[in-house]
Amino acid sequence: MEQIQAILVHGMGRTLLAMLPMAVRLRTRRIQPALFGYISAFESWDRCVNRLEKFIAKHAGTKPFILVGHSLGTVLIRAVLPKLSRKPLTCFFLAPPTCACRAARKLAPHFLYRVLCGEMGQLLADPIFMNALPLPDEPAKIYAGTGGPVGRFSPFGTEPNDGVLAMREALLPGIPLLTVPALHSFIMNSRVIARDIVEMKKALMNNRHS
Repeated sequence: MEQIQAILVHGMGRTLLAMLPMAVRLRTRRIQPALFGYISAFESWDRCVNRLEKFIAKHAGTKPFILVGHSLGTVLIRAVLPKLSRKPLTCFFLAPPTCACRAARKLAPHFLYRVLCGEMGQLLADPIFMNALPLPDEPAKIYAGTGGPVGRFSPFGTEPNDGVLAMREALLPGIPLLTVPALHSFIMNSRVIARDIVEMKKALMNNRHS
């Protein structure tokens, strides 16, 4: 059976260990994971994107591969896609900020956020930067959490959200969406998402060999 590589990219303020449960679940389904790590407080945007490009080339090699990102990791994936000499089978975006979301815009001026999140945190709050990110040409899927608070005392009102992003802040035109009852910081632990990634991978591989 042909080996499939998965490149997993965690979100801002997390480490590569955050994607470990997802990696374990994919490995049990014969998908080989590789975990890309970064610290947004200490690394520039351009350097991180360039490192990710090299990381993908090294770990994917000549094998078919998929890209799985969480939060800021999805932004890094979108930025690196045009740079790749070999394209992924598909991309999976978990809780992706697809615009200058309300949470980032609110936090961006604060000193602690600037220190902890660095340049990348500021870029998430920049509508010009976010709107200029390329859309994937490859098949892709978005997973949005709906485990956030709603109602009178919620900053999201009655709008579905994951506690950080409103659902509408995670949408991209032409890319299918699956909602899961999860919070933003823990959506990568969803068994439903892991199963869906495996099933979509199987379908793409079957089409590839048909």
